[in-house]
Amino acid sequence: MSILQIQYEIIKSNGILFMKNGQISTYLKALVKMNKYKKCLSVVASNSCFPSKKLY
Repeated sequence: MSILQIQYEIIKSNGILFMKNGQISTYLKALVKMNKYKKCLSVVASNSCFPSKKLY
């Protein structure tokens, strides 16, 4: 999960730079990627909250 968090933070910082430089289309693409990584993080977090059932 830490790799997803790192990638999210990189995309987020790139998006901020694109916004400051006025690169609107690139900024919007970064927002879409951020949304994708945020969804992946929530899926990973929700799956790790429920321990797998062990069959005895």
